[in-house]
Amino acid sequence: LVNIIRPFSTHKPTEIVSAPKIYAFDTGFVSYYKGWNELRNEDKGLLWEHYVLNELQGRLQLRDISYWRDKRNHEIDIVIKSRGRSPTAIECKWSPDNFDFKNLKAFRHHYPEGDNFVVSPGINTGYTRGSGILKVYFLNLESLINTCSA
Repeated sequence: LVNIIRPFSTHKPTEIVSAPKIYAFDTGFVSYYKGWNELRNEDKGLLWEHYVLNELQGRLQLRDISYWRDKRNHEIDIVIKSRGRSPTAIECKWSPDNFDFKNLKAFRHHYPEGDNFVVSPGINTGYTRGSGILKVYFLNLESLINTCSA
């Protein structure tokens, strides 16, 4: 019914290393638990994050999923670290409009190698945006799953 996601860390002194996040497999349960009778715009992002995690685990059978947060409150929603590969950073955004790169920049300061994705239900055709040396792929969930399974 719930999934415990642990923080991704190489035990750098600036990282959060022991505060797990709890996700539910059912967004209806999340809504019930939160006491939401009507879905507000500000609730959609949280439910989207739960849904993306559930789909990644269910469809790709991924178990090495974590999140990342530092002591300055920069956070990456999902980090996938497969053996021998650089960490993949995934941000779950209900709307990709006005996406702020600061959390990905902070993460890539510590872990410079790996892919960066923003997954959103409102993206029909994927695109790439960059800020300096940071390249971020914006795509929908189906495209993310296809990319991660390749």
